[in-house]
This record gives sequence, structure tokens and C-alpha cells, in this order.
Amino acid sequence: MQPTMYALSDNSVSQNWFFKYRIYHLPFWFLYHYLWWVVTLGNPLKVLQSMTVLPYALKYSFYVIFQAMAVYFNLYFLMPRYLEKNRFAVYISYLLFTIVIATLCIVGGYYFSAYASGQTIYNLFGESACFNTFFSNALPSTVASMTLAMSIKLTKNWIQTRQRQQLLETEKLETELKFLRNQFNPHFLFNTINSIFFLIHKNPDMASDSLAKFSELLRYQLYECNDQQIPLGKEISYLQNFIELQKLRQSGNMEVTVDLDSTYTDHLAIAPFIVMTFVENAFKHVSRHSDRANWIRIQLILDGSCLTLFVANSLAAEQGNEVVKYGGIGLQNVQRRLDLLYAGQYSLTIQHDTTSFNVALRLNLAEMSQAIRLQVAY
Repeated sequence: MQPTMYALSDNSVSQNWFFKYRIYHLPFWFLYHYLWWVVTLGNPLKVLQSMTVLPYALKYSFYVIFQAMAVYFNLYFLMPRYLEKNRFAVYISYLLFTIVIATLCIVGGYYFSAYASGQTIYNLFGESACFNTFFSNALPSTVASMTLAMSIKLTKNWIQTRQRQQLLETEKLETELKFLRNQFNPHFLFNTINSIFFLIHKNPDMASDSLAKFSELLRYQLYECNDQQIPLGKEISYLQNFIELQKLRQSGNMEVTVDLDSTYTDHLAIAPFIVMTFVENAFKHVSRHSDRANWIRIQLILDGSCLTLFVANSLAAEQGNEVVKYGGIGLQNVQRRLDLLYAGQYSLTIQHDTTSFNVALRLNLAEMSQAIRLQVAY
């Protein structure tokens, strides 16, 4: 049987082509420049008539094309690369340069229109020199269009950030409650306590160590994971304690292989429980064969600020449809939380067949100091 693969991405829902390719921008720019021309001439009818005359239509096209190019260059290149990274001096320099170049191209449209119609600029537009055209019409119009576009973009970003933060807070509360309900259930508590109880007589040292791990696990879930971002070292310690306690509850026919990167990680921040879903799922849905080996493999690798988690477990044939539920939370909820917390900063690949279930998660983590600044900003 061929394995089933789920590749989760941010653009999972298909969009209407009109919005997907931003065709609605075209009527916006034509309307914007029409209104600007109306304000300049003061006569809407005269503007419409002028737009049917070749030289004026050409001049109008130069305004539309080069101002739109300057606006999109600013919105989708300069702002993400410089403004959003607080490189203000470089951003302003490039922005001014972009405005000047776009304005000069528009002024070139006046000359091209005059050339195409076989007339002079003065006869067509009443402008006697490039200097006058540059400062009286082209430059104010370009600055106005850039300012308008930036205002719309920044307002849209602010609204999306606020909405994303509200969704994130709601999702975080729901996820924490579900994890607490899953972990603090009688089955989990009593099995763990019973395992420790039997160890007291069999291996007192191991029982003492397991009780300490159990205490740390409860403390972490109750008190230490209330922030949106916590040091990665705490999350790894929690994973280690959780795995060790889970191993106490497994039968002798279970092979658990764990490789967690033990390098210094407290300088990196991660959202609580963000990787816990996949580890818990492996223990919950691992096969229970009596005639063959059952196994779980967990590997966490750090490469700079990039975290990679591999989780795999053996499956029984009848478990294929159940395992994708991820401990009662569901694939859609897992993806939604990743989208909220790490939009554009993660990749998640899931494969399963009748014998195994495999997860590969990659996250780009922020520095702890940066994560604290973002929380304060929110």
C-alpha cells in the first residue's frame, strides 16, 4: 500500500482568480488617477474626453504604470527588506530614489506623448520645461500615491496583526485546556503513580527519580508554560520527563529510541506544547503487537535557530485512520496553531501507511530576547 502524505502549507484554500492575482488593483489605479486628474482640472467630463485623445491617454498610462511599479516595489521589496527590519536610513534613501526615478519616467511620458502626436509639450500640456513638469504635476502625484498605498498597507498589517493575536490567544487557551485534560486524566495519573509505586520496592532509586520527573512535569504544565514563548530548554526538559514517564508504562516489547539535541538552547524561544502533540501521538497510537517488535523513534535536531523534529512509530493495520487525529486535537487544529504562531516559518510533512507513522516538523525559532519584545509589543 502506498503511503499517504500530507503537505501542509499556508495557502491551503484556493482563492478566486480575481483576488488571487490581484486583478482588482487595476480598476483602483485607473480610478485613483482619474480622480487626481479631475482634482487638477476641476471638470470630470473634460477628463473623460481627454482620455480618448491619444497624447493625453499616453500621458495617463505613464502615470498609471510607473506609479504602480513604484508602489509595489516599495510595498513588496523595500518595506519587508528594510522598514520591517528597522533599517530606517537605508529604507528612506531607497524610497526617495524610487520616487525620483518613477517621477522622471512619468515626465518622460510627457515627451513621448508629444513626440507620438507630433506636437510640442507646451502646445499639449502648457508646460515649457521638464523642471516645471517634474515639480508641478508628476512629483506631487507620485508622493501622494506612495503615501496612500503605504497607509493602506500599514493599516491592513496592523488589523491583521491584531486579529492574529486575538486568534492566537484563543487558540493557546483552547490548546492548553485540551492538553491539561488529556494529560491530567485518571488513566494517565493512576498508571504513572502505579508504575512509580511498584518501582519503590523494586528499584527505590529509579522510583525517586521518576517521582521527581513526574513532579517537574506537573509543575511545568501548571506554572511554567503560561507565556506565549518560553526558553527552548524548558520545552526539551519537559519532553524528556514526559518520555521517561511514558516509558515506565510501556511493556517490555516496546523499543523507544530518543535523540534530543542537548546543546545550549535557552537563548531560543518556542511556543509551549508546539512539538508535544506529535510526541504524545506516537505513544498514544503506537502498535501493541505481541508477536513482533513495537517501536517509537524521536529525534530533535538544532541547526542554528532551525529546529527539526522527527517522530515515527509503528502502527497496527487497523490504526491508519485513527492516528491522524493527533490526540483528540485534529490535523486542522495543529496546522491552525502552527499557522498562527509560525506563519511562513515552518514546514510539516506527515506520512503513514499500514505499518508506520512519520512526522517531520521544521521550525525557524526566534531569539528569546526578540520573542519577549514581541510579547510586550502585543
